[in-house]
Formats: sequence, structure tokens, C-alpha cells
Amino acid sequence: MSEHHIAVTINGRLHQATVEGRQVLGDFLRVTAGLTGLHLGCEHGVCGACTIIVDGKAVRACLMLAAQADGTSITTVEGLAAPDGTLHPVQQALRDAHGLQCGFCTPGIVMTLAALMQAPAPATEETLLAAMSGHICRCTGYQGIRRAIRALTARPPGEPA
Repeated sequence: MSEHHIAVTINGRLHQATVEGRQVLGDFLRVTAGLTGLHLGCEHGVCGACTIIVDGKAVRACLMLAAQADGTSITTVEGLAAPDGTLHPVQQALRDAHGLQCGFCTPGIVMTLAALMQAPAPATEETLLAAMSGHICRCTGYQGIRRAIRALTARPPGEPA
């Protein structure tokens, strides 16, 4: 079994560890880094519950090895809200639109939408709705999530995401 020393910035803080070559990033974040906001659902990349942002892009933490994350910058759902507790616009939109229920899939949905909202070309309602096809939610019926997406894309031009 191989071991790898990694240094990764998670939510603005440097984490260094030695990981087994086979350890997935999701397990590293939950167990080693103590960030339990992401959930490992299907562990095949289908459900989207473990989505995080790696170097600005939405990534399934169950499909990436911890060793592959060496030198990257990762944002988890714990790192989205402002230090004073102000919710990220995606979190606020989902809250306002009642786009969550049990919360198991919510972190992954939040991270996918946040990654797309901060992309160089802001996402459209159609882009965000299409991205939702990569997430499985058994509780909400998706209508609250769709309302949140409409609210996110209805901002006046020039208003930050």
C-alpha cells in the first residue's frame, strides 16, 4: 500500500497529511479534516451529494483520490458562508425558496450551483437547471430548488453572485 504526503488548502486553511494511495478525497475531508458537511451517498459519482469545489470547479469527492488533491484549493460547504455567518447567495436562495428538506443532498447541490455562479461567464437558469441532472434528491420534489435557481438568475445585471 502506498502512502503520499499531501498539502491542500481547504476553505482557506492549509492541511497537510499522509494519505493512503487508495483513500478518496471525500473520506479525507470527512475523517481527516473533520469537514462533515459533504456526504458520501452512492460513491459512484451519480448522486452528487459529495460535490465540492476544487480549483474553482465542481468535483465529486467520491471520484477523486486524496493524493490527487495535493496542491489544490478546495472549498466545501463549510467554507461558503462569510466569517460573520452571512449565507452565500446560493445558500440564501435555497433557504428562501424552501429548496431543502432532509439536507443529505443539499451540500452537493449548493456546491454545484455556487461553482457555476462564480464561473467567468455567469450561469443562466438553463445551465443551472441542467446541472441539477447530476443530483438526486428524494425529499424536495425539486420545485423549491427550481425556485431558488430562478431567484439566483433573476439578479439585476452587475449585482454580484
